[in-house]
Amino acid sequence: MRLSGERIVALDVLRGFALCGILLANVKPIGHRGGALSAEHLPETAASTVLHMLVDQRFFPIFSFLFGVGFALLTSSAEARAEQPRVVLLRRLLALLAVGLLHFLFLWKGDVLTVYASFGLLVLLPSTWLPRRVVAVAAGVLLVLSVALLGGWYSLVPGLFLLGAALTRYGVIARIQSAPRTTAILGSILALAAVPATVIQFRADGPAARIAYPVAGLLTAAAYVCAMVLLLRTRLAGPLTTVFRPLGRMALTNYLTATMLVLAITGVIGGSDRWSAGGVVLVAAPILLLQWTWSVIWLRRFRQGPAEWLWRWVTWWQRPPLRHAPDRAGKTT
Repeated sequence: MRLSGERIVALDVLRGFALCGILLANVKPIGHRGGALSAEHLPETAASTVLHMLVDQRFFPIFSFLFGVGFALLTSSAEARAEQPRVVLLRRLLALLAVGLLHFLFLWKGDVLTVYASFGLLVLLPSTWLPRRVVAVAAGVLLVLSVALLGGWYSLVPGLFLLGAALTRYGVIARIQSAPRTTAILGSILALAAVPATVIQFRADGPAARIAYPVAGLLTAAAYVCAMVLLLRTRLAGPLTTVFRPLGRMALTNYLTATMLVLAITGVIGGSDRWSAGGVVLVAAPILLLQWTWSVIWLRRFRQGPAEWLWRWVTWWQRPPLRHAPDRAGKTT
C-alpha cells in the first residue's frame, strides 16, 4: 500500500505532535535521572494535575500506534524491493535496539526505544506472517489484557503496535483524511467517553483507578488524533504542518537529543523533583523551539535527520543519499 504525499505529511504532523507531548511527560523523569518519579513527586497543584490529565499516558499511545503504522508501511516497501523482506525488518528492529540500549545505559533509564525494539521483535515481526484479521483481533485482545490486568503503560505497546499495523493493512490509514464526518463523530464519542474515565482516574481508588488511568489515556489519545486529522483539513493545516512536521520527520533524532538537552539543563539548575507544571513547560518549550529550528534548517539541505539516515542505512544495508539532489539551476531540492 502506498500513501499519497498529503497523507504522509499528516503522519509526520501527528508524529511531531506526539513528540511534543512525550517531551512534556518526560521532562521531570529525565531531570530526576531515573526511570520514574516516586509517589512524593506526583502532581499536587491544580496546574500539575491539569498537565498530568492532559499529557501523561496520552501521547505515547499515539507514538506507539504510529510506530505500528510505519512498520506496516515498511513491510509493504520491503516486500516490493527486497528478496528477503523480513531480514530488512529484522535489521531495522535490531538497530533500534542497539540505539535504545546505548540511550538506556548512558543517558536515561526510562528509555522507550528498547521497549519498542523488543516488542517489535516479539510482536510486530511475527505479525507479518499473519492475516490482517488475526492481527486486528490480537491487537484488541492485547489492549484489553493490558488495561484489565497490567494497568497500561508499556504493556499497551504491543496492542497499539498491532492496531496501527492492522489499520494500515486494511487501508484505513490511507483513507484517514477522506472521511471527515466519520472522524468528527468518532472523535466526539472518544472525547465524551474520556471525561468520565478521567474523573474516575482521579477520584477512585484501587482497581477502578488502575483501569481508568489507561482507559482515559487511550481515549484521550485517540480523540487527539481525530482532532488533529480534522484540523489538517482546515485553514490551520499550514501552521500545524509548519510547526509539527519538521519535528516529526526527525523524531528519532529529536527524541535522543531531548534527553541530552534536559540533562544539560538539570546539570545547571538542579534536579526536577520540585519542578512545578510551569517549570516543566519552561524547560520543554525552549528545547522544542531549538529542535524545531534545528530540524527546519537541517531538512532544507538533507533528506532525513542524522539518526533517521543512519537507521535507514542499516535497515536497507546500503547507504542512502543524505543531501537533496540539486535541480537544474544548481539548487538543492
